[in-house]
Amino acid sequence: MLRNILLLLITSVLSLAAGAQTSSWPSSNKPITFINPFPPGGAVDAFGRPLAKQLSTQLNDSILVDNRGGAGGTVGAAAAAKMAPDGYTWLLGAVHHSIAPSMYTNLSYDITKDFEPIAIIGSVPHVIVVNPSKFPKNDLKSIIEEIRAHPGKYNYASTGNGTSQHLTGELFKMQNKLFITHIPYRGTGPALQDVVAGQVDMMFDTLAGAAPFIKSGQLIAVAVATPKRVDAFPNIPTAQELGISNFVVTSWYAMWAIKGTPKEIVEKMSTEVQIALASPEIKERWAAMGASVPKMTRPELAVFINQEIVRWNEVVKKSGAKLD
Repeated sequence: MLRNILLLLITSVLSLAAGAQTSSWPSSNKPITFINPFPPGGAVDAFGRPLAKQLSTQLNDSILVDNRGGAGGTVGAAAAAKMAPDGYTWLLGAVHHSIAPSMYTNLSYDITKDFEPIAIIGSVPHVIVVNPSKFPKNDLKSIIEEIRAHPGKYNYASTGNGTSQHLTGELFKMQNKLFITHIPYRGTGPALQDVVAGQVDMMFDTLAGAAPFIKSGQLIAVAVATPKRVDAFPNIPTAQELGISNFVVTSWYAMWAIKGTPKEIVEKMSTEVQIALASPEIKERWAAMGASVPKMTRPELAVFINQEIVRWNEVVKKSGAKLD
């Protein structure tokens, strides 16, 4: 009897302590850190830093973005997985984290077990762009026929082995039974510049990255990999319109809590993120990048991430994609 009373008292004390921790979160004496597992200036920064600024205002607390790039986002994610789940460290990431389990055989973390998804903070469709001088005709059907008639003649650039740009190209090749040589680069900038210069024939980039070159006419946008046309680029047809029904690819960007973060803190941050994403400042900035924010609950996002892991694992296996 006495033992049961003691257990009840201990449980009550722990519960009260957890409640006190949650009610005092965030503390102005302790900044929040968003770990961005990619180098500064990349796409995750483009979404993560404006979001951090907006949330800092809403929460009345400092939010630092800590860039820990390396190995396709896996170094920073591994570091985040070891942080205390106290609500003061969160992980920013991208579609690459659903690709990593298939490309890296010795990951020291599990994105589905060591983290809890909070929200997709942005999604940008991929677009097929070509150098205007490389193909006899710059429509999708003619380009596919040309590549099929000359296997090995044409090549495509990517931002590196194992990236979404690389695997989108491999997916396109598999769906259309084509042979196109992959040319990996270290980042979007160098890859796009060589496509513009004619050193490479084409690329499967995000619309956000390719947009300036499409608008200037330096690259031709052949098709966008979305179910419907993008409002900001209504003249670019979808691959589905042009006969490729399953070619739907986006680079999505997300935020995770470290597993074990108190439920109340997770729910509060989730609510604040949704408020931030609905703010006029964020909506305007995202629209300029051709980005949208898919509406998903946290359970739906968890299912989506698992589906993405399965999807890209299949592409990696069938294509034989490997790291350098």
